[in-house]
Amino acid sequence: MTETSSQTQPVPRLFELNWRCRHTWSKASYNTLWCLLGCSIGDMGTILFFQLSGIPWPVWAIMSLAIVNGLITSILLETVIMMRQMALREAFKTAIGMSLISMVSMELAMNLVDVAVTGGAKLTLSVLPLMWLAGFLTPLPYNYWRLKALGKACH
Repeated sequence: MTETSSQTQPVPRLFELNWRCRHTWSKASYNTLWCLLGCSIGDMGTILFFQLSGIPWPVWAIMSLAIVNGLITSILLETVIMMRQMALREAFKTAIGMSLISMVSMELAMNLVDVAVTGGAKLTLSVLPLMWLAGFLTPLPYNYWRLKALGKACH
């Protein structure tokens, strides 16, 4: 066991953690799905815009903008959801403080799958499920760990 600097309770090491807790997997999956929804809106909306408009940007530029827009829409969605429980300012600060590691890994996974399958920044009916699957599975173990080991929901 290792100690955290701000807590007196030990944090289990990676392999000491109980990875078989159905309740934690369920909660981590629920949180990850909300993040996937928020990230997908901005990410795929950006890709679709460039796909339909035909603006000749390089793939890496479209993907970079899609990732940024996905992060923004995820934070906005989380803010709106949390406003049911807290004031706008507090909800926004909480959303900003959520795990960027989880969101960035989700965004990168979705965009890498898109490029690998379509050869560029293109949305097709065949690539969407693969993008969503990669976007969901990539951050899920991290979200589980954060919830189980630290008691912190990532989204």
